[in-house]
Amino acid sequence: MAAENLLKVEAVETYYGNIRALAGVDVEVNKGEIVSLIGANGAGKSTLMMTICGSPQARTGSIIFDGEDITKLPTHLIARRRIAQSPEGRRIFPRMTVYENLQMGAGLDNLKYFNEDVEKIFTLFPRLKERQSQRGGTLSGGEQQMLSIGRALMARPKLLLLDEPSLGLAPLIVKGIFEAIRKLNKEEGLTVFLVEQNAFAALKLSDRGYVMVNGKVTMSGSGKELLANPEVRAAYLEGGRH
Repeated sequence: MAAENLLKVEAVETYYGNIRALAGVDVEVNKGEIVSLIGANGAGKSTLMMTICGSPQARTGSIIFDGEDITKLPTHLIARRRIAQSPEGRRIFPRMTVYENLQMGAGLDNLKYFNEDVEKIFTLFPRLKERQSQRGGTLSGGEQQMLSIGRALMARPKLLLLDEPSLGLAPLIVKGIFEAIRKLNKEEGLTVFLVEQNAFAALKLSDRGYVMVNGKVTMSGSGKELLANPEVRAAYLEGGRH
């Protein structure tokens, strides 16, 4: 049976002023997949994530989500199509409690599921349950990352965009976060598009992956193929089994 396409990024170019950050990017994510995008710092990975969410908008090319062209839609309307992002650097609300942060993530359409969804997040990340009345800014880095992912999940997304979920975290915390992503994918069929510098962990988790260099996709394949590829190993994996 042919895989059902959920996200199709085609020939996308994105600029910051006159500087071209994405140079004709093609990426596909099928329903129920985990797809990772790896590459060095400054390769354009986060720019692609932000372009999918409409800020900045693609100057040329197209972004099709669930059969609809969302290329020129504003960010809030893209979010309503149930694309949720856990951005690089977490960006939680530091003065709000854990519980209030989760409230901020809930879509207005989903309020009837609110209590059920909060319990799901607390089951996935028990640490957040213990800290639910604590201000976001007082959490550890790992707890803030859990909260950022939890807040994105409150929107009941069809597609979860994760930007550098392991950045700056201890290996044990990283392992827990990647296990949570795997669980969501296997048990709920959640589709995940993951940007990650920890290439070994990302490709091990992923059905498929893409390699980005200087705003272009230079390679793609299954997670296993890319893990075994000598070029990928030399550039991103040597000594990188975090």
